[in-house]
Amino acid sequence: MSDQLLRDLKQTKPFANERIAVVVSLMRTTDILTRPLDDVLRPAELSGTAYNVLRILRGAGADGLPCREIGARLVTREPDVTRLLDRLERRGLLTRARDSADRRVVTIRITEAGVRLVDDLDLDRRGYAALAPFFAGLSQADITTLLSLLERLREAQGNAPRTTP
Repeated sequence: MSDQLLRDLKQTKPFANERIAVVVSLMRTTDILTRPLDDVLRPAELSGTAYNVLRILRGAGADGLPCREIGARLVTREPDVTRLLDRLERRGLLTRARDSADRRVVTIRITEAGVRLVDDLDLDRRGYAALAPFFAGLSQADITTLLSLLERLREAQGNAPRTTP
């Protein structure tokens, strides 16, 4: 078991087992990895999840998507997608329209202002470039192995739907 994680957390008592250490290590690593992305999003007053919604809608194009589909595509679970959409709509970054054939379906579309914001943030260049030093010590084979292991962890959970119990 890695003593470095214990030192980083200033923890003297070892973890009960390596699986717990893995979970804590993943949480710690996620925090470190998301900080540079948060730094890019903060001036735009966007959370990572809000940015993810806008990217999903930009990718959907003019057809837009129903709220449920947006929730299913999010990288991280968001318990109240509707409230998040409300905030983005108030900012003029997306619009909603009821389906004429089925009034229960509300289609969400990104606005031109939303597209400009996502394009201006350009996390593909700015945010992820900030992560380059983090991966400097890993070979391409290491990165491929890490991706494979993370995928296996998610598959072991059956890629369960993101619903609350």
